[in-house]
Amino acid sequence: MIRVLAAGVAAMVLSLIIGPRFIAFLRRNEFGQHIREEGPETHHVKQGTPTMGGLLMLVVATAAFLSMSKYKVPALTVLFVTLGCGAVGFLDDFIKLTHRRSLGLRGRWKMLLLALITVGVVLAARHQQLPTNVFIPVVHWNIELSYGFYVLIFLVIAGTANGVNLTDGVDGLAAGCAIISLLTYTAISVVVYIRSNTPGHRPLSRLDLAIVGAALIGAVVGFLWYNAWPAEVIMGDTGSMALGGALAAMAIFTKTIVLLLLIGGIFLLVSLSVIVQVVSFRYWHRRVFLMAPIQHHFEMKAWSETKIMVRFWIVAAILCSIGFALFYRDYTFFRR
Repeated sequence: MIRVLAAGVAAMVLSLIIGPRFIAFLRRNEFGQHIREEGPETHHVKQGTPTMGGLLMLVVATAAFLSMSKYKVPALTVLFVTLGCGAVGFLDDFIKLTHRRSLGLRGRWKMLLLALITVGVVLAARHQQLPTNVFIPVVHWNIELSYGFYVLIFLVIAGTANGVNLTDGVDGLAAGCAIISLLTYTAISVVVYIRSNTPGHRPLSRLDLAIVGAALIGAVVGFLWYNAWPAEVIMGDTGSMALGGALAAMAIFTKTIVLLLLIGGIFLLVSLSVIVQVVSFRYWHRRVFLMAPIQHHFEMKAWSETKIMVRFWIVAAILCSIGFALFYRDYTFFRR
């Protein structure tokens, strides 16, 4: 358990120490955010704010995890998905910067790259003999998906990565919500580790999942220090896609995919707001929200970014608490 705490503290301290130098590097090289013209007017002042801060999180979290890890396949796969999705986001950010526009990598290329990442996850899942069923809490149903489980893995990775990406845009919002979600999955991994078998024969793969979760939490906490309003640095797609990938992979290897609907519930709500807005405007030529994603709707209603951030954190914490309670009640009888 000391390794879990050490990974989190090390990542946080490194992120806090390296942060100012990294932000200065981004400024010197003019790696500034390009703001969409159709976005909220209050965001225009953020034009040029250093972006791709997700690189700091990824480097620090990777260093902290590798220094404490037992190098088990599930945790290494979580790291692989995190870095892979981060690479997709980095490519998106790089295109935006080099072309000096707010639109980056085309959607179909993102989906193709995420599909390639999914292949790696599927190979790891088969290596670990991960069951291809999905457990539904409350009703206690085990639904066997067979090969459909691997399609579900793609949907989980792509959906969560894009969900976190859509949530980014208000200072501190995505980072804070991701910390709460990652903390929940880290706690789940610790609980499963403690309750698995006898103390002398506990599966280290579960502890390793907690270590990678703690390393990510520490890195994001350190980043949030500089990302809180008014943000000195923005995580960019590099960070948001990586955090989404991390949450998806944690859900897959803790076998709690259904609970991701709650633990990542705030990202689901943001994604649904975009879907509802698009469908409503396309078929009925009406907008449900003043602006989508939903956090911008509240900005248009004159909510401050800080108020939006804190209230979204509260909602995320409530949803994660419900998710963890369901996990503790219904999932802990599983043993591996």
